[in-house]
Amino acid sequence: MSTQIDPGTRVLRYVDAIREALEQEMDVDPSVFVFGLDVDDHKGIQGSTMGLVDKFGAERVFTTPLSEDAMTGVAIGAAMTGMRPVHVHIRMDFMMLAMNQLVNMAAKTHYMYGGAYKVPIVVRSMIGKSWGQGAQHSQGLHSMFAHVPGLKVVAPSNAYDVKGCLIQAIRDNNPIIFMEHRLLYFTDAYVPEQSYALPFGQARTHGEDGDITLVGVSNMVVECLRACELLTDVGINAEVVDPVTIRPLDFDSIAASARRTGHVIIVDNGWVDFGTSAEIAARIAEDDSLASIKVRRMGYAPTTCPTTPWLEKGYYPNPATIAEAAHTLLKPNAPTWSPNPERAELTYQTQFRGPF
Repeated sequence: MSTQIDPGTRVLRYVDAIREALEQEMDVDPSVFVFGLDVDDHKGIQGSTMGLVDKFGAERVFTTPLSEDAMTGVAIGAAMTGMRPVHVHIRMDFMMLAMNQLVNMAAKTHYMYGGAYKVPIVVRSMIGKSWGQGAQHSQGLHSMFAHVPGLKVVAPSNAYDVKGCLIQAIRDNNPIIFMEHRLLYFTDAYVPEQSYALPFGQARTHGEDGDITLVGVSNMVVECLRACELLTDVGINAEVVDPVTIRPLDFDSIAASARRTGHVIIVDNGWVDFGTSAEIAARIAEDDSLASIKVRRMGYAPTTCPTTPWLEKGYYPNPATIAEAAHTLLKPNAPTWSPNPERAELTYQTQFRGPF
């Protein structure tokens, strides 16, 4: 999928695009309300809910007790009676405390009541490393939720997509797990001022004449784009596929790129074992038309999320390790290659403005 964006459109940060999407939907639909721990405080969840309580009042924007299970039940009950709650969990890690509500209630209600009830809730949650948050505040658990029929899982990688996907999520009649990587919050992109909704299940592809396909999830899209720059130093062109939504997954776009390149690396924001990367690799393996494709997966190292920056360097995929893996997959008999460390560091100075 490709989208033409008016070059005159203003540049907006990811976090501000979230806030704007919430404000615009609350303006047009009085059934939309935002609640969660500290959504009305002076920092406004990194700024994503800033000013909403002043405009819409404490009945539509309010903080909650530190009780994820009970508050998720409130969201489900409100949705079943016609409201459209946006429930902010802050960190995805703490959604584990609401698994029964999300998996056994929200995901199954429409089915169990023969379509008589819908559960249009959006569950916003933050993932990603930052200043040593470590084991219980850094996890990407999206694969757990994508495993469950009845839940949709959305992971936008840029400000344009996050606004359009959040508006679509609020309007959707199904429970949505909306994943936001904190390192994306202060990236920016061209974002229209008007309201717009982006349909789920439509991936984006950067480049169509590559030697290898890199599939990135959430912030790993940005890391894959940085890896592309490093690979040009050794004459390798890479295509980058951003699924945008994990469930529904636009596998057709991934398969189309794989057929062009013959080589695929899936770079996830979660663990490799039994995860999103495993699902994509399995679909490639089951497709007879992709039988010759060579596949590799990358993601978190198979251990608990570390705290220190030095351990994080070995734990998370980065542009250099992605580029090295691509080189090895394409040229298994060639001498080992690693990008120049200074060149790899410079890729972090590049601002990528999505979508592609």
